[in-house]
Amino acid sequence: MEEKKFDPYQLVGFILIALIMTWMLMDQQPVEEVVETEATSETQAEPVAEVVVVQNDSVQRIELQNNFGSFADLVQAREARELSLENEVLSFVFSTKGGQMTLAHLKGYTNYLGEPLNLVANNQDINFSFTTLDGRTLNTADLYFTPELTEANGQNVLMLKAALNQNQWIAFRYALMPNDFMVDFSIRSSGMQGVINQNIDQNLSWDLKAFRNSRSVEYENRYTELTYGYEGEKVNELSITGEDEEQLEDVQWIGYKQHFFNSILIPATSIGTAEITSESLVESEDKAQEFTKQYHSSFPLKSTGELAHSFQWYFGPSEYNTLAQYELGIEKSINFGWGIFGWINKSIFIPLFGFLSSFLPFGIAIIIMTIIVRLAMSPVTYKSYVSQIKMKVLKPEVDEITKKYKEDAVKRQQETMALYNKAGANPMSGCLPALLQLPVFYALFSFFPVAFSLRQKSFLWADDLSSYDSVYELPFNIPFYGDHISLFPILASVAIFFYTMMTMGQQQATQQPGMPNMKFIMYLMPLMMLFFFNNYASGLSLYYFVSNVLTIILMLVIKNYVVSEDKIFAQIEENKKKPKKAGGFTARLQKAMEEAEKQQKIKQKGKR
Repeated sequence: MEEKKFDPYQLVGFILIALIMTWMLMDQQPVEEVVETEATSETQAEPVAEVVVVQNDSVQRIELQNNFGSFADLVQAREARELSLENEVLSFVFSTKGGQMTLAHLKGYTNYLGEPLNLVANNQDINFSFTTLDGRTLNTADLYFTPELTEANGQNVLMLKAALNQNQWIAFRYALMPNDFMVDFSIRSSGMQGVINQNIDQNLSWDLKAFRNSRSVEYENRYTELTYGYEGEKVNELSITGEDEEQLEDVQWIGYKQHFFNSILIPATSIGTAEITSESLVESEDKAQEFTKQYHSSFPLKSTGELAHSFQWYFGPSEYNTLAQYELGIEKSINFGWGIFGWINKSIFIPLFGFLSSFLPFGIAIIIMTIIVRLAMSPVTYKSYVSQIKMKVLKPEVDEITKKYKEDAVKRQQETMALYNKAGANPMSGCLPALLQLPVFYALFSFFPVAFSLRQKSFLWADDLSSYDSVYELPFNIPFYGDHISLFPILASVAIFFYTMMTMGQQQATQQPGMPNMKFIMYLMPLMMLFFFNNYASGLSLYYFVSNVLTIILMLVIKNYVVSEDKIFAQIEENKKKPKKAGGFTARLQKAMEEAEKQQKIKQKGKR
């Protein structure tokens, strides 16, 4: 059980209240006499009512004095004022109650409903807490501020002061440059060394509920996350599902990302420690869902004299070039994939797509970029196809070896590898091209969902390439699929199916004992893609559709005009006649098989 602690200030408060009430009761005696002797009307009883009001005000003031000390006048209820601060791209509204930012509106943007896009609309709380020398812990969220709106050095400046007097005050200062998404934010004070206890850290907390801005709330929630920079250039994020929290050291910035938009707080100097939490508010694809995430961060601030805590606060699109221009590393809040995948996106696809979309419609830019990527990968496609033809030509002989050494797996593998070596075929040559394409595949998979430039850009029947393209709304919800039918994922799945058929037809792989049915798995992939991409960005589905169609065309061109099966067959027969020593990977593999065969024979002898 929690121990109840004695509060001396509370005791003093009770004594004072008792004394005042006693005095007021005694002071009311003459008034009651006047009422009894001289007045009989209701109008003459009004002074008594006034006394009661004074009594209530006095009690309230004593309570405020006990709780807030010299700040009591700043807590007393009054009408809050709202003030605006804006430039060409941003519009803010601040309240004198708590110095709170009540509105952060991005001009020129709308949400999926066509409504003005607000990152803040009474969904954010900023609080600065400090401890006074007499032991009170106070919060700026409880104080009433006095506004001063000025212009200095081309900046619109709003100063919100919580002033004890002309010489003693705490202030929130907001400064906004023209045509800029960055706001200068600082906490300052004057004459407060004798009021604030400098031996106890002050604390700044920032809470925000992230608004839903996209058609699919589940899809948006996958890319809505709390990101942070720490220890110089490192970047990390909290989990996008459930609830997650971290205690950080050496924090450079904290970002509350809302998929395509971001609110990023950047301190002038790194924060020593910070506590951050993120909680997902999305449980299902609910059309009435208003918020996606609940964010919280708090961190101590140290002062040795007057308060002088400076920050920059970004409110704007989560667009790579826009964030990169500030040279603060905040562009790393956009997840383009880790390692080589992120490098491919930043070095190749972002500049390439930016160039193409500068003079082409965005849907056409996706198609042209896909063509460029497929042509660049065509040598890999060629090698993969030639390998498939070689395996097809050798399949009858491989089947014979499989039949002959059905019970001896090691011997079967040895003879198969010997055949491949003699014929000049490498089974790995068919896998390597596919592996080489994986970085490009995953890089583009990471690129399209976070490509801000695709947001609310239409192409054909898709009205937003950053969201799904619904051609029919279902009256019910299909698990793992959704309540709508998207056409681009269907087209992509059909293209993948035909590509799979062509690939399997060329390979004609022998089903190995104990191995899963690869044909079934390959044919299952288009169906899985159909379900997986139904809620994904239509721009990504468009890319996969065009990419697979181009791959099919390339394979048909290679088959009919570049590669001759008869020539490959003749080359294999010629290679068989030439003695060839195995080398490289094939030699090592063959040696390993021979060693395995020796060990198998030793084990068999031991059993006898």
